[in-house]
Amino acid sequence: MALIDVVKYDGPSDVYAWKFPDQELGTWTQLIVNQSQEAILFKGGKALDSFGPGRHTLSTANIPILNHVINLPFGGKSPFTAEVWYVNKASSIDIKWGTSTPLQIKDPKYNIIVPVRAFGQFGLTIEDSRKFLLKLVGTMREFNREELSRHLRGVVMMNITGILTSYLIQKGISTLEINAFVRDLSTHVEHEIAVELQDFGIKVHNFYFENINVPEDDPSISQLRKVLNKRLEMDVVGYSYQQDRSLSILEGAANNSGGMQPLFMSARIGDSLGNAFGPQMTQVAGAMDVAPPGISCSGCHTTNMQGAMFCSGCGKSLTAPATPPPLTVLPHNCDKCGKPLVAGAKFCAHCGDRYHACPSCGADTPEGSSHCRECGTSLPKPCVSCKETIDGGARFCNHCGAAQTQGG
Repeated sequence: MALIDVVKYDGPSDVYAWKFPDQELGTWTQLIVNQSQEAILFKGGKALDSFGPGRHTLSTANIPILNHVINLPFGGKSPFTAEVWYVNKASSIDIKWGTSTPLQIKDPKYNIIVPVRAFGQFGLTIEDSRKFLLKLVGTMREFNREELSRHLRGVVMMNITGILTSYLIQKGISTLEINAFVRDLSTHVEHEIAVELQDFGIKVHNFYFENINVPEDDPSISQLRKVLNKRLEMDVVGYSYQQDRSLSILEGAANNSGGMQPLFMSARIGDSLGNAFGPQMTQVAGAMDVAPPGISCSGCHTTNMQGAMFCSGCGKSLTAPATPPPLTVLPHNCDKCGKPLVAGAKFCAHCGDRYHACPSCGADTPEGSSHCRECGTSLPKPCVSCKETIDGGARFCNHCGAAQTQGG
């Protein structure tokens, strides 16, 4: 076998580790290492000398560890056998990751197991070539981007469930609110994943989540949204869950026609609720078509007769302010902060972001999006000529007839 005069790598840039095919070298062999590369000599499965960017002559002076192992004669040209590995140390910024199936995470606020899907990407740099080759590459002749991405996605997903759960519990964040904390969560996960990949000689940077969502048709999500909608309605009306239960008891007692005892109990319950609620008692009881036994003054708690405009005890007005109509909460969240949207809203009440509703499913879509991320429907777009709004999939404008561009 002929001895090699020049060793170099001229392959594609998406290869992270590559083994030179021949091992018959000599102390005159020229080793060429490109920028962002590092070459390492192996002998008997052990990593010996390493070389940075530039042209290197494999003389006895330049390969001291190998020289010590095989006792090359000093001075003269001597053949020897060794493996040469090239490692690509350029930074990659678009290693994608994602959940193949939803993660089952316990919501720390509502104690419900919720399925969560997440995906995003991160960057990496091979920082320690020896660790990378010994622990990850092994006996493979080439380790490319596809192999590295597949392995690292497995490492990320193996740890992401525990990291997400511990973060939500520590911060007390509901899974339905998690999108408002994506930046902090990305920083937290990056730190945890970096520790795992450090053992492979890999440095992680720019780890982030592109999206975290929950399946809308899952029973646990429907149950959780029902609870949140009920809570929001109570906040708007202005009474608590305990008060809501008391009013249900009152309504049942008032509708009971079993005799005088139920009516007496209804009056007692109504009187105690009136003292507890003040002016809210009249409007809530009226909404249920239940006549309260009297109007309780919110100032001195004197019970006044029906129809009284002012309190007979302190003279305060008994006219209750108009109850605002209850809000209808949509089954869609703001794409920016993740908080629930209400019917008729043009902007998010929590962060002020404009509500861009999908015409098909109603989901909020980021400004400038061409397709709905929930149902895939093409979104309305401005005509390239007259700027009138047309259907997302239209090829021609129905106002001016102009043909639309391929990406429009």
